[in-house]
Amino acid sequence: MTICETMALVTEATHAKPPVRAGTDLYQVVSSNRMSEAIVQQIRGLIRSERLRPGDRLPSERDLGERTGVSRVTIREALRVLEAGGLVEIKVGARGGAFVTTPTSSNIGTRLADLVSLSPLTAAEVTEARQVFELSIVPIVVERATGEDIDELRAMVAQHHAALKAGTYALSMSADFHVKVAACTHNAAIEAFMHSFHGPMLMSLREAQAAAPALSPRGINEHRDFVEAAAARDVARAQDIMRGHLDRTARRLARVRARGTTAS
Repeated sequence: MTICETMALVTEATHAKPPVRAGTDLYQVVSSNRMSEAIVQQIRGLIRSERLRPGDRLPSERDLGERTGVSRVTIREALRVLEAGGLVEIKVGARGGAFVTTPTSSNIGTRLADLVSLSPLTAAEVTEARQVFELSIVPIVVERATGEDIDELRAMVAQHHAALKAGTYALSMSADFHVKVAACTHNAAIEAFMHSFHGPMLMSLREAQAAAPALSPRGINEHRDFVEAAAARDVARAQDIMRGHLDRTARRLARVRARGTTAS
């Protein structure tokens, strides 16, 4: 039996996929133009169609090169692109190789964050998007937050109060709190979207701080009140607190813009 036939049979037996005819290979010879990109697109397509699934091991660089008609250098370049995109994980050692990864909200969020960070977003636009998005997920947070989630949020609030008192509080802590709130929905897509907004959120918070440079416990207290409303399963109260919290950031940004307009 050829290597190609063996690979097809192993894939079929492991994942109970539709039968593949003997001699059929997943990988196709590619043309010489932009070869590494063609390899990347081919493997992406196999992952999307679930002919390759999380945990599957790709053929060796040598084998994959022979089967696609390109050099090992080209295969290595393509694998690096796939690894950077979070689609494969490259392990070293006797049992190493390139393995299809399981997508997580964190790495999906990171890739979305790259796209968001390259967009010309303003602090006001980010805050407006947060007002729409974060308010809309509050009912889900209140419904699904577990006791462990509530304990973790309370611990974050306590740490943030302590940091403020010690003079070590950073605005990134506020952004982290909001990402954790989104995680309480136990919806990977929602969490990924919130992860993608971490950088822009931090940018908008820093710009809003210009309207009130001295840090106060007010924002942290609102975080605390939100957590307690969620713990009490009080959707209306939790939404009121979050709305007021985000509206205050929006008002600060409006004051900063007004100062800039006056100065110009």
